[in-house]
Amino acid sequence: MTLVVVPVRYPLSNHSRATLAEAIRIAEDRDADLTVMHVDLYQESGEVTRTDLKGSVESEFGRVARARYVVRRGFLVEETILDEVAAESADVVVIGSKQVGRLRRAVARFLDEPDIDEFLREELDCEVITVGG
Repeated sequence: MTLVVVPVRYPLSNHSRATLAEAIRIAEDRDADLTVMHVDLYQESGEVTRTDLKGSVESEFGRVARARYVVRRGFLVEETILDEVAAESADVVVIGSKQVGRLRRAVARFLDEPDIDEFLREELDCEVITVGG
């Protein structure tokens, strides 16, 4: 079964809405499961719940078939996203164009000239789709 992961902000920003809309479309087109993910930073103590995230998404898009909602706590958004992608063996990650630079910096710790798409594809066997903002 194909899995699409989409990290979003909470509450949903305009950019997150656009990224999520594309992820929902991709999941439907590929008959895939969808994981909607928010990273709640330890230092901000937002205490966002899965119920909060699901409610926000469903108020914007209605019920999303085969969707799973996760809230992960972490110190760094990018590393937490990479951990989730690896742990869930995601096939596709849909990220906003603003997130690409942040992920590139996170991956730069491992590589000299990080190419996020190539890194995720080779290291995690994952396709990356970037949504413009």
